[in-house]
Amino acid sequence: MSAPTTAGQRWTLRGTHTEYTVTVPAHGRWLELVAWGPHGVSDGPSPVAYDGPVPFLTTGDAAPIEYATDADRPFTGADLVVETPAGQRRVGFGHTDVLADADQRELAVGFADPVTGLRATVHYRVPVGTDVVQRWVELTNAGTGPLRVVRAGSAGFCVPTPHGALLSHQWGQWAQEFQLSHVELGHGTFSIGSTQGVPGHLHVPWLAVRDTAEPAGPTWGVALAWTGSWEISAERDTGGLTRLRVGRQLVDGPLELAPGDRLTLPVVTGAYSPDGLDGLARVWHTHQRLLAGTRLTPRPVLYNSWEATYFAVEAESQLALAKIAADLGVETFVVDDGWFVGRGDDTAGLGDWTPDPAKFPAGFDAFIAEVRGLGLNFGLWVEPECVNPRSRLYAEHPDWVYAVDGRPLTPVRNQYLLDLGRPEVADFVHSTVDGLLRRYDIDYLKWDFNRPRTEPGRPGGVAPLDLDGAHVANLHRIYERLRRDHPGVLIEACAGGGARTDLAMAARADVFWPSDNTGPLDRLAIQHGFLHANAPHLLSSWVTDAPGLFDQRPRTLAFRFVLAMAGVLGIGADIRAWTPAQRSEAAGWIARYKEIRDVVTHGEAYLIGGPDQARCAVQYVAPDERRVVVLAWHTGRLDGAGSLPARPVRLPLRGLDPAARYRHGDQHYSGSHLSAVGLPVQWSPTHDADLIVLHRD
Repeated sequence: MSAPTTAGQRWTLRGTHTEYTVTVPAHGRWLELVAWGPHGVSDGPSPVAYDGPVPFLTTGDAAPIEYATDADRPFTGADLVVETPAGQRRVGFGHTDVLADADQRELAVGFADPVTGLRATVHYRVPVGTDVVQRWVELTNAGTGPLRVVRAGSAGFCVPTPHGALLSHQWGQWAQEFQLSHVELGHGTFSIGSTQGVPGHLHVPWLAVRDTAEPAGPTWGVALAWTGSWEISAERDTGGLTRLRVGRQLVDGPLELAPGDRLTLPVVTGAYSPDGLDGLARVWHTHQRLLAGTRLTPRPVLYNSWEATYFAVEAESQLALAKIAADLGVETFVVDDGWFVGRGDDTAGLGDWTPDPAKFPAGFDAFIAEVRGLGLNFGLWVEPECVNPRSRLYAEHPDWVYAVDGRPLTPVRNQYLLDLGRPEVADFVHSTVDGLLRRYDIDYLKWDFNRPRTEPGRPGGVAPLDLDGAHVANLHRIYERLRRDHPGVLIEACAGGGARTDLAMAARADVFWPSDNTGPLDRLAIQHGFLHANAPHLLSSWVTDAPGLFDQRPRTLAFRFVLAMAGVLGIGADIRAWTPAQRSEAAGWIARYKEIRDVVTHGEAYLIGGPDQARCAVQYVAPDERRVVVLAWHTGRLDGAGSLPARPVRLPLRGLDPAARYRHGDQHYSGSHLSAVGLPVQWSPTHDADLIVLHRD
């Protein structure tokens, strides 16, 4: 039960190596950050406090407020804006109570507005074994009249950047997701977001900030657990403080809050590392591994038929692929788009989730049994939130798609989007997928989503409606029910590639498909960005024959395999066309991956260099520190004689015991040598990637 507190009281939340301290100032109007960083950072003067004059502005505009209304920060950006039916704003809170646990891991601070009756509880949680702080807000209309939530931020984070803010974010487009970029923000505001009803390809709901004078030093980051429209902004003031504002973007208009209604806003997670972006990546990895819980196990090597057959799916060709895949050592065979009735191309069939008897004349059950008889698990592609106009489902339920009365529908990829917020649609989607999993022997589900929402309406619906929020809530519920009822089925989240990757999905899916682009050098850049925000167990990566869309320089089969080993190894090439030598090489790489995937799944990852640098590698250190796995790639030209350097590249390794000895073949190195001098790697036109395993003596 919450208890009243005295003004000026402080609370400290403690992570494994970090702490987060907040206080309610004497006036009691808001919650304020004292310090966020390594243990002990809260001792002494606050690194974010501002005690000087604020002429022409309010005190709140300069204060490190944790959750600000537009009365607290009327000029420099509030987290929460609420208005009455008459359009009156400026909700102002007073502190009421607090609930803090004895373990310094959870905190709930209450506030209330005496005019409207709006109550807000600001929540904090530090999961055990992490250096992240989860934050969210619960709003309750305890007044007598309705309210409208105009801006619904979940949190504000304040970071000291005395010399300027160096922001790191990830931008992209379809087939070019997770492009890591950096912006120096001296003053003013930087913002990213999505209005597509999904996180989107254009930006990732993730942002990191450092002081420009210490780019390899203290680094703070935020990520949003929300699978709909979102926004993140960073504003640096003249006092050297950068404030990050994170939350939903209300694309459907204000949220209605009737008397007695309660609204829980999405969780925002803040992370801290003293070791730059690379260290921050490991903080995110640790957190996501804990989100996975008991489902964090090495993923099976899979084969997906899409790039081999596209829509020309039928039993004979699929079984031919499956037999070869089994010989290579693949463990799961996934049939992609094209297996259901009416699906000869992307213009028809979506919504009619019945196996096509013409493509599987002996029956789908018999086909799956043949695949499993090869020693393979079986997986299936679905896109249950979308529907083609040419389908039985759309003919029967045209009112189930998002639409604005009197306005034409916008097809994207020849399909419309189902209004998942409608209970009957959510029931259909769940029962469809649940029915497939109960009817057939399926171990793996690839859930795709190939279009954003365009028409923000519901036919005959009573406005306003929170369509975005209802869709996301039902999507999450369906994933949770499927995982509860089918715990042995792995779920891969895909959205035309990486358009649906956020912390909420990381807690509900087992793996992400980061991009439809499988070209090796394009994919190297994609995976480099992805691993800054996501753990390797979430990274699905295929070996294919694709040249790439943006960088088509040739790369060996070895390069493609070593690249795909950085996460969850898959194959998507037409392996029927591979030569015996290629198949033999592939089988060797798959066997080697099986020897190291436990380290990739559970080990600490260190990102070395980058795709635009001479050195590009990922290093994984096993939890017991007995093995170190290094995946390295040469990123230069390979299309001419003598185009590669004759001297070896040195890869400086990290996270090693300087006094320990490490063995690779006949070579022995000290940990201090590998850290200071580096591990030598020799490139040649036929050797453009390497997998190195070091064993600690």
